[in-house]
Amino acid sequence: MAKQKKIKKNKTSSGRIAVIVSRFNEEVTGGLLKGAVGYLNENGLNEKSIDIIYVPGAFEIPLTARTLCINGKYCGIICLGAVIKGETAHFEYISNAVSNGLMSLNLEYNIPVSFGILTCYTDEQAQKRSADNEHNKGREAAGAVLDMIKLLKEI
Repeated sequence: MAKQKKIKKNKTSSGRIAVIVSRFNEEVTGGLLKGAVGYLNENGLNEKSIDIIYVPGAFEIPLTARTLCINGKYCGIICLGAVIKGETAHFEYISNAVSNGLMSLNLEYNIPVSFGILTCYTDEQAQKRSADNEHNKGREAAGAVLDMIKLLKEI
């Protein structure tokens, strides 16, 4: 029989949210950040309860998110980045590594870590998904974190 790994509980009750933002493709990630913070503000969180952490690129987001999970200060982590396909396989490797890394954190630490990483084939797709409107994927990532915080408290 396989040995079960003990689930690490979220130890925070602070209501603090971390937002990790990639500086690569900053025009796009800035739009995602604006959408996420706007959504959090609309739902009662102010700048005192939101910490924004900048990282060089999408590849650095999982390590940063893991460090934040370990420190126990946050009840949710929103991850924002943009990986846009170029001429090589780099896009596939980065997209896969980041998505797998973030998913594993949700399961290991029992803290909502959202996937607000755009994986687009064109700049136009990325611009559309980070525009200042209700379809902004940063807003969606923030909404997912708040929904999961509430759900995990209920169950």
